[in-house]
This record gives sequence, C-alpha cells and structure tokens, in this order.
Amino acid sequence: MLIAADKFKGSLTAVEVAEHVTAGLRRVVPGLDVAAVPVADGGDGTVAAALAAGFTRHEARVTGPTGAPVTATFALRADGTAVVEMAEASGLQHLPAGVFAPLTATTYGTGELLRAALDAGATSIVFGVGGSATTDGGAGMLAALGARFLDADGAPVAPGGGPLRDLATADLSGLDPRLATTGIVLASDVDNPLTGPKGAPAVYGPQKGASEEDVAALDAALAHYAEVLGRAVGPKAAEAASAPGAGAAGGIGYGALVGLDAVFRPGIDVMLDVLGFAPALAQAGFVITGEGSLDTQTLHGKAPAGVAAAARSAGLDVAAVCGRLQLPPEALAAAGIRRAYALTDLEPDPARCMAEAGPLLERAAEQLARDFLV
Repeated sequence: MLIAADKFKGSLTAVEVAEHVTAGLRRVVPGLDVAAVPVADGGDGTVAAALAAGFTRHEARVTGPTGAPVTATFALRADGTAVVEMAEASGLQHLPAGVFAPLTATTYGTGELLRAALDAGATSIVFGVGGSATTDGGAGMLAALGARFLDADGAPVAPGGGPLRDLATADLSGLDPRLATTGIVLASDVDNPLTGPKGAPAVYGPQKGASEEDVAALDAALAHYAEVLGRAVGPKAAEAASAPGAGAAGGIGYGALVGLDAVFRPGIDVMLDVLGFAPALAQAGFVITGEGSLDTQTLHGKAPAGVAAAARSAGLDVAAVCGRLQLPPEALAAAGIRRAYALTDLEPDPARCMAEAGPLLERAAEQLARDFLV
C-alpha cells in the first residue's frame, strides 16, 4: 500500500495523515506493508513534504508580508536542489491577528528566502507558490534580489501592489547574478494570468481582504507594472503577463517568470518528481491519496488528482481519504479514484471533525481496508 496524500489543512500534516491511515489499515490487516510519500502541490505544506522526503531543514529570518520579521523554512538536498515555499515568508499565516493588508502586503521576504537558499548552496530551486497574503506581482521579491523599482522622483516605490501605480522605471540589471545559473521551476496549481477578469486581483484578491475598489486598484497597478517592466526587459514582459501561472500567489508567478526566468510547471507534477514518487509507485499494489477537501478544485491540479493520474497510468487502483467530500462518484471515477472516505460521514460537526481528525481518519482507513483488502 502506498499512501501519497496531501495535508488536511488546519488539522493534520501530510505526514500525520500517512501515520493515521497506516494505523487504521494495520488494525484490519496486521503487518500490512505500507509505504508513505507525503505530497504537496506547491502551496503551503510543500517544504514539509520535502523535509519528510529527506531534505535538510534550513531557516532564515526574513521580512514578513507587513514588514515585521518572520522565521521562514526552506528545504535543501545534497545535490543542490532546494524547495522554497513563498507562503513561509509571505503567507496569510503571517498577518498579525489575521488583519489583511491587500494593498500593501509585500513579497520582499520571499526574495530574501530565495537568496538564503542560494547562500546555502542551491543550484536549482523548486519555487512553490500559494497561500500568499500579497498581490504585488513579485515586485517585493525582485527588489530583495537586487531589482530597483522607482517612482517619478527616483525614489523606491512603497511596498505592496497598490503603490505600483506610482512606478515610473524598473531596473533588473542588479539582480543577484547567481540567478542566471540557477534553474528555477515555478510550481503552482494556479494557471491564471496576471490581470483581467481571471487575473490575480479579481480571482484571489477578495480572499486577501481586497474590496471591489481594492481589486480594481490592484488590477490597474499590476497592468501598469507590466507595462513599465516591458520598457525595461522587452516583449517577454507582456508575454509573461498572460502566461499560465503569472497570476499565482498575487502575481508572484509573473515576477518569477519575468525576473527569474522561471519555468512554470503544475506543482503536483514537480513535487512528485522531487519527492521520489515514481520509484515508490513502481513498488506499490494499491494507492491511497487525499486532502482536506475533495472538491472541484481537486480536479484542477491538486495533489490527489496528480497522484491518481499517475497511479492510473501504472494500472493501479486508487482510493482517497478526505475531511469532506464534494465530488459525485462519477467525478471521482473520471479522476481515477474508485472510492473516497470522508471524515464528515463519521462526524458531521465540522469543528469536532477537525479536532478529532486523527482518530476519525484511522476509522476511515479501517473501513477502506475492509472494503479493499479483506
């Protein structure tokens, strides 16, 4: 049995999910051979998955989204591969008391975190983006790495997406020279463009506290930012604005595509490669995947969909565990998942379900074992 599940956000890490599923399976089939590859799709939990796969933990003190210092973690492997998660530096979890800052939150700390990975010896970087508190198009990140963004008076523009409306000139010539020889993969489950009705401000701004007026202001500011970058770096700035992944994490994907020459790949595909999923799959006879909520978003690049697709290609059956299930059986079947086991079927109260997620997951795994293994 191969367990390749994502975290249950707010209750269990991916490692804990695997532990509880294993415990439940072995209550029904003692001595069952179980392997675990905790997975992530580029969003929060990506570094934790890398650490579970044997990467080394590194920490750096960086600038949080509102300017206060935070401690951020990245993962590094002996071959020079680093996994950097932007949410560690610029994520919603770093907002004080959950007070949003949609116009002024900055990705500066993410740039500092990338620089720390370079300082630690990274020669290739998997850059996971998601869960951001920011909508600054990655301008803060690039500034921390040596870019200059100036207003009409020659002064640096203030942090955040809103002040980009005042941007007059951009200069990327001072970017850390090590970036030129570092392969950077932009890993995300989001393929939105930078601006417009499907862009970062319109789709994700409200999740970060942006009002309708804020969304309009941010969209205009990011469009202006892309225009100014176009004068600095040429046509690739406009091309990148509409490229898949540009709108990821408040537009930090755009900053990575333009300024870091990053290559966009679906996060789950990248992480399955990095985490050694293929060798584990080759030894498996059955696969269990899952995440906190199996819903329509799952089908668009989330970890369980990626795991199920790979397992189906290998001719293996897949079952899923989840906190709540919002997909009909036909959608699960189309994704390659034979059956899903939801904790809310065992405990309908959401608060109790999250508080007791571990024991409930073991019960769900027991039922899975009875259905498929006995």
